[in-house]
Amino acid sequence: MTMKRYPQFLLGAIFIAAVALSGCGAAASPAQAPAVDAAAAAAPAADALSLPVEINATQLNEIRNRDDVYVLDVREDWEYQSGHVPGAAWIPLGELSNRLSEVPTDKTVVAVCRSGNRSGQATQILRQAGFDAHNMVGGMNSYAGSGFAVEK
Repeated sequence: MTMKRYPQFLLGAIFIAAVALSGCGAAASPAQAPAVDAAAAAAPAADALSLPVEINATQLNEIRNRDDVYVLDVREDWEYQSGHVPGAAWIPLGELSNRLSEVPTDKTVVAVCRSGNRSGQATQILRQAGFDAHNMVGGMNSYAGSGFAVEK
């Protein structure tokens, strides 16, 4: 009796394994394989385009000098003049909706304010307009408090 069950069990196990592996091990033919861009394959691990909606001061400091990142300070003029992320552009939150044409569409935008509230609002405005926008939580309080360079 066990002799009859063993071969049936073995055949069943082989069949299940063959079915399971048939979809996993099949390699795409070269004509079906997607083209891999060498520059994209060599991109740094912290790709700005794959950022979460909210980032912290350390994340911003790591990417702020990238060509594909646009740092946008949305505070009032006197706040911006008192110190901002080096290289940050300035458009006050109250003017942002009317000045969207000044924000590059081909870059990842990181909005910054004093504490993260206004920049959160700016991020919503920008995202609704189709921008790849992100909010730096904690704002300049967090950025400067972390010891990162501030430009005046």
